[in-house]
Amino acid sequence: MESGECRWVDVVAARSIPACWAWPVSPCSSSGGKTTTTVALDFGRITIAPDLVLYLFGTPGQDRFWFMWNELSSGALGPVVLADTRRLSDCFAAVDYFESRRIPFVVAVNCFDDADIYAGDEVRGALDLSDAVPVLLCDARDRNSAKHVLICLLEHVMAVAAAPHPGLPG
Repeated sequence: MESGECRWVDVVAARSIPACWAWPVSPCSSSGGKTTTTVALDFGRITIAPDLVLYLFGTPGQDRFWFMWNELSSGALGPVVLADTRRLSDCFAAVDYFESRRIPFVVAVNCFDDADIYAGDEVRGALDLSDAVPVLLCDARDRNSAKHVLICLLEHVMAVAAAPHPGLPG
């Protein structure tokens, strides 16, 4: 069981190198029923114009991968926190990380076939997000759905960049 980051990067990117290699999870670990886990980083790219390329990186949410977040967030426009409502608490670390660094982000709730579907406001409340953080429902297997999430992220990043910031010269 995973949130779908590998599939999302693969579906939305024009070119991708999915790293969906699975490694068995120890039954003694606190894996919540998972039998395998991603062991690498997903990478994709989208060429918007000849001089404008969007690079996508998908990292697993487990704490052993957190060391990558500082490097990947340096110069990044913003992340998509891909959420699984069956394991919503797994998102807290990512949300805290991006909020504490004031990096604009969106939360995309991957609607799995066997998971309960919750409204965006219910997920926002469960994650204690401000109203300013977009929460979207998506299907990481569907290209149009994944593209919609990416477009919403870019619109959110542009809106945050254009907004006046208290304490800074305007």
